Formats: sequence, structure tokens, C-alpha cells
Amino acid sequence: MVENVKPIASTWCPGCGDFGLLASLKKAALELGIPAHELVLVGGIGCSGGIHNFLDMNGLHALHGRLLAQAVGVKLANPKLTVIAAGGDGDGYAIGMGHFMHAFKKNASILYLVMNNETYGLTKGQASPTSQVGFEGNVENPFDAVLTALSIPVPNFVARTFSGDPKQMTAVLVEALKFNRENKGFAFVEDLSPCVTYNDTFKEWRAKVQDLAKLPGYDPTDRAATFRMCLETIREGKIPIGVMHRPAAVDPATSALELKLLPDRLGPAMAEIGLEPNRAAYAKLLGGLA
Repeated sequence: MVENVKPIASTWCPGCGDFGLLASLKKAALELGIPAHELVLVGGIGCSGGIHNFLDMNGLHALHGRLLAQAVGVKLANPKLTVIAAGGDGDGYAIGMGHFMHAFKKNASILYLVMNNETYGLTKGQASPTSQVGFEGNVENPFDAVLTALSIPVPNFVARTFSGDPKQMTAVLVEALKFNRENKGFAFVEDLSPCVTYNDTFKEWRAKVQDLAKLPGYDPTDRAATFRMCLETIREGKIPIGVMHRPAAVDPATSALELKLLPDRLGPAMAEIGLEPNRAAYAKLLGGLA
């Protein structure tokens, strides 16, 4: 028996940056006309990881740091689904770092949303992998997920948004969802999402964000050029946002993981597993064991 669980009221603090992403995700899905039953949201651990509880769609609460592995599993089981993984910087860039790195190389057609607030908000404001030097005694330089994503030469979609600019965020999410639904591969969007309780950076980030599309020479199809532009923007004390990489051309028939492994595009969830249709295959398998 499958129970139809309805969305609950958000448990986030008033003013949390995650509300911006929640609203933009709803708008993007509505703009594309994606039916709710075709959407699956795999949530991580932490404040942001509960986002699937606030949406009327299929949801799954993943293990700490393992949401990408579980999201890829959902996509492989049924490639017809639009699969979104959503979590925070602590979940994704600490215990989940191994899966984060390999997700780009695997290139499954899922959308990964990371709500980066540069702290562990749910456990009361400790330093996270993206925290600035000096925050809560942090002595390590912050991890930059976008620079890392751009360094992996695979035709992925890479972007960064800011919760203080919902219009741009919605436009980016629409493009990222289209990329996935067309089976072009992995889409990664990091949202700068301030924690108003333990690390309220709204005012600071609003003054620092720089949309790369507004700079001369911007070309999101040129990975190397965008990487250099990001570095220059960071040196100037700004935070680069916008679409960082958009492949010039993608062959959906060969680029995405699920199409390479499942040429029939059905996936185990939709495959015929009855005895008679598979009798010949079973006999061949058993014959090989003789």
C-alpha cells in the first residue's frame, strides 16, 4: 500500500534563504508544465534537506551525504522521471563530497540543488566546508563548488544563483530542468541561501554577487574562459553567479548515464519481469552456469 502524504508547513526559520529556492522551484516546474507524478525530489540531511516535505510531489529522505547516489538510483530505475536532489553545503561538500565529485563524471540526468549558507544551520551554526576563514573559529579556506564543477571536463550544466534574486533563480532552474528532461545529463545549481539565524549574509551577498552574463566576453559554452572569469571575479571581492557552463552541443543518445546503461530507456521499474517474456534470457543465463 502506498500512502499519499500531503505537504506539511515549512519548519524553516522566517526569512531563511531556502524559501527563495522553494518558491523558484515551484515556479519553474509550473512554467514547464511538469506533472507532479513525474517529479521525484530526493532530500538530504539538514534544514534544506527537508524541502521535499513541503512540496506536493514524490519525495525521498536520503541518508546523510548519500542523496546523489539515491537520486541516481531513482533515475536508473525509471528514466522517465524528472529527478531532483536537494541538500545543503554541509551534506553535499563534507560527508557527500565523494558522490559530488563522481556525479559530474557519471552524468546521470538529474538536477542537484545545493542550498549553501556557509554553516551547519540545523546543528546550531558550526563551520561548514564553505565557511569563511574566521567564522566560528574556522581556519581553512572555503571550498568553491562551482570552480570544482568547471574543472571536470564533462558536458554538464553548471550554475549558481542567489536567493535574493528569485527572478534570475527561476530562469536558471527552468533551464536546468529542461536540460534534465531532455536527457542531456547532470545539472548542478548552487544557491547562495543565507541562514538568517546563524549566518545572515543577505546584505553582504547582495552587495557582492556578480552575474557573469553582464560581463564582457561571457560565453558559457567555453568552460576555460568561464573558469578564468570566475577567478577574476573572486579576486575582485565579488561572488560569481549565473549560468557558468552550458554545453554547446550534447548528444542525448550517448551522453547521459541512464541512456548508456539502459538503451531501451525503460529502466527496471518499467521493465517486464514475468517468466514467459524472459524465458529465453533465463535459459541463456542458466546455460552459462552449467
